[in-house]
Amino acid sequence: MHLLPVPVRRFAAWCAVVLLAAGVGWVGILLCGALRTAVVPVLLALLGTALLGPLYRRLVGVGVNRSVAAALTCVAVVAVVGGAVYIVVAALIDSGDQIIASLRRAAQDIAQYFGAAGTSLDDVAANFRQLLGKFGGTAASGVISGISVVGETIALAVLSLLLVFFFLRDSHRAAGGLRALTPRGAADTVEAMARRAFRAVEGFMRGTTFIAFIDSVCITVGLLILGVPGAVGLGALVFVAAYIPYLGAFLSGAVAVLVALADRGFVIALWVLGVVLAVQVLEGHVLQPLVQSRTVHMHPAVVMLAITAGASVAGILGILLSVPLTAAVFGVVHELRDRHGTPPEPAGP
Repeated sequence: MHLLPVPVRRFAAWCAVVLLAAGVGWVGILLCGALRTAVVPVLLALLGTALLGPLYRRLVGVGVNRSVAAALTCVAVVAVVGGAVYIVVAALIDSGDQIIASLRRAAQDIAQYFGAAGTSLDDVAANFRQLLGKFGGTAASGVISGISVVGETIALAVLSLLLVFFFLRDSHRAAGGLRALTPRGAADTVEAMARRAFRAVEGFMRGTTFIAFIDSVCITVGLLILGVPGAVGLGALVFVAAYIPYLGAFLSGAVAVLVALADRGFVIALWVLGVVLAVQVLEGHVLQPLVQSRTVHMHPAVVMLAITAGASVAGILGILLSVPLTAAVFGVVHELRDRHGTPPEPAGP
């Protein structure tokens, strides 16, 4: 080994470290996949705790009992999320037939200009309900599997909510419990890393919520001005979808444009598209740099890679969890760099 040049030995050492870290990470992903029914509620509960922590601390600060404050916080989030889901679903159901009819008319118009290609689009629009029926029939063939998935989802939501309650109520004991499980010599470092990681996740959730609120208000106001039906529901959809970076904005904007196309026609749909694009430009060039730069220091390229990796590992759930987990990792790395980084060289005379 000593016969190799020093740069080669350093390169080999770094390769070994990278391979070891990748192996440990892959084993961790496999274990999380095998124990997903326990791991996923914990991760979702941590995100919920990071988001709801300020409200809980405010209630405790005014003298509310910790258990009561945690319970009130959980009730509030259930009411908000349930109301948002109800508004979105009701708005989409009310305009579903109009969307399908508008798509069919658009396909017929395209058929006049593009011939066979447009005719095929018309056929797709005309048979949209049949396609949905076939899909539903295929899904119905696995009734037992479907019931299992629904039951698992409900259990996941209930367990996550219960964990949020306990995490909030016992948050003041978290540092002591972590130190008790850590070797004495590393307790300070581990606690600092955990606090830095949680602050990064809390900052991401707080910043994302603020940006989602601004986006939903701007788009709702635009839809109300343009007279698009279900504007409040579509605004709620924008708010909820904002927690899925990039993909959520695209999907919620597409739904808003389709609803406008179905009820108000092509011109209003173009105006809605302009409103959505303007809000996205505002978010990308003003809100994201202004808000997220103070809470999460991650380049957009890193966010996109994290989303891609999360989607490949766990689908939609991976997309939802990938960015806050990456923010936590960045927080840990920054803490280690601050503690063990090379000190700057003193300036010369």
